[in-house]
Amino acid sequence: ICAIAHVTAKTMPHEDTECWKGSAPSIRDPATRELSVVVPSYNEENRLPLMMDEALDYLEKRQKQDPSFTYEVIVVNDGSKDQTAKVAKDYCKKYGSDKVRVISLEKNRGKGGAVRTGVFSSRGKKILMADADGATKFADIEKVEEGLKNLRPWPKEMAISCGSRAHLEKDSIAKRSYFRTLLMYGFHFLVWFLCVKEIRDTQCGFKLLTREAALQTFSNLHIERWAFDVELLYIAQRLKIPIAEVAVNWTEIEGSKLVPFWSWLQMGRDLLFIRLRYMTGAWKLEAKKCN
Repeated sequence: ICAIAHVTAKTMPHEDTECWKGSAPSIRDPATRELSVVVPSYNEENRLPLMMDEALDYLEKRQKQDPSFTYEVIVVNDGSKDQTAKVAKDYCKKYGSDKVRVISLEKNRGKGGAVRTGVFSSRGKKILMADADGATKFADIEKVEEGLKNLRPWPKEMAISCGSRAHLEKDSIAKRSYFRTLLMYGFHFLVWFLCVKEIRDTQCGFKLLTREAALQTFSNLHIERWAFDVELLYIAQRLKIPIAEVAVNWTEIEGSKLVPFWSWLQMGRDLLFIRLRYMTGAWKLEAKKCN
């Protein structure tokens, strides 16, 4: 298994060169916004409007209260086959391209690949990952911001604050089948045993990173599908980046792309390969420098 993991590993993460050419923003450049919100979207024409309305309403009100607060929302259309791109571009027209930007990938890369593309094109001092389904109340950004603040002083300006649904686990178990509960516990055990021991909920899609932490972690990221969150936090721990876990409100929204058995199987394989590929040196961490 170690040999297979080593031989099949990508030696370097795929670089999104289309985000680095010409006048396109780059995470390697100095920040020009207070906050960037990256929203990975695959076939989300129905769920995206609710999330965008809630997020932009909050961000606009916050900017009116504090004119020094600047933001951008980056919707990454991950090769959608529906009208996701059109829905996102309508918000771009309404709020202006300086506040809402749309990046469209020709082929589906997976959630991790979409988030990575958006992060590489971010202009914010802080970068928030937020799911397109709006399962987490956007106002809870204040909770993860407080979690980030409590980690100060940030070593080398790096810190991560993760939204967490761990406090809701008992209620969620009561609503799940025994099979899905077993899969959940099995996945949590593998995450703890192989990769990340200190974070109870690695999969919540509501994470806030300082710009430097985003550069260092996403530049080393290899996994582009569901298990990318685990590799992201594994990299952060290896780089000794402080991580906070903060309870957030969360509601299950219909339309999930996660297929219970096969998705969990794929994630389990990815978790094993994450550990083995770093352990055997197939994947190595490299410090990245800003321009």
